Amino acid sequence: MSRRRKHAAHANHERWLVSYADFITLLFAFFVVLYASSQVDQKKVGKLAMAIQVAFQEMGVFQAPSTKVPLNLEDPMQIGAVQEIESWRMNTSLSRMAGRPNDAVTADAENANLLQLQHQLELTLAAEMSRKEISIARERDGLVISLREAGFFESGSAQMKQASEATLDLIAAPLGQRKCRVRVEGHTDNIPIHNAKFSSNWELSTSRATEIVRLLIVRDGFEARDLSAAGYAEYHPAASNNTAEGRGQNRRVDIVVLGQQGPPVSEGSSKPSAMVPAERPLQ
Repeated sequence: MSRRRKHAAHANHERWLVSYADFITLLFAFFVVLYASSQVDQKKVGKLAMAIQVAFQEMGVFQAPSTKVPLNLEDPMQIGAVQEIESWRMNTSLSRMAGRPNDAVTADAENANLLQLQHQLELTLAAEMSRKEISIARERDGLVISLREAGFFESGSAQMKQASEATLDLIAAPLGQRKCRVRVEGHTDNIPIHNAKFSSNWELSTSRATEIVRLLIVRDGFEARDLSAAGYAEYHPAASNNTAEGRGQNRRVDIVVLGQQGPPVSEGSSKPSAMVPAERPLQ
């Protein structure tokens, strides 16, 4: 009986297709996850980040800033702002560990507080900003809240419109909670003024600044030592005086938030130290 010849097993040269198909499937799943992550609702992420931040602060895990910003669940902080604040926290912690000077750490804390304050005011004053009655911007000296003449003063007058006092209260509320130091600056356009009360733009700009200071003290309970007033007439314009629109932007009162209040004045002092307004660059 003849033996059957054993044939060699047939080699499968297409087994690599299985691994290749698995790799393509995993790669597809990876890009699906990336796409889904890029479409996340930024406000919901901001809400979650702020909620986690507040929860950890309540537990005492993280050191909270000297003043907390109320968590607005209806319109939370954008994730970009949250990330910027958290980056500041991390840098501050690293700076302390590295023995960074206290004044530098304090400056970082002030910047973070001003960032939070700016976001809060932009939410509160959204309607006034859309009507171009108010603008808010960060400058070298601090956070600048510009009150345009059209929304707050009659032409040639230093008395604030009664209808605008409620808006000033909205600005003053978060500043008072933070015990901020504030410099109020009056500005005009370059058109000379001559009326029964004011003989120059210097007097008009200074009177408007001191009127705001008076209201902050009388209506909103500010400490007088945390406030200062300055009048710059037409010499610190925000826009060109060559157009009507530019002159309208220049007729304004700037509330410059310098930061939180300094150390208290000793009881032995006869009066608090005067706050000398710093020179602001021409814009």
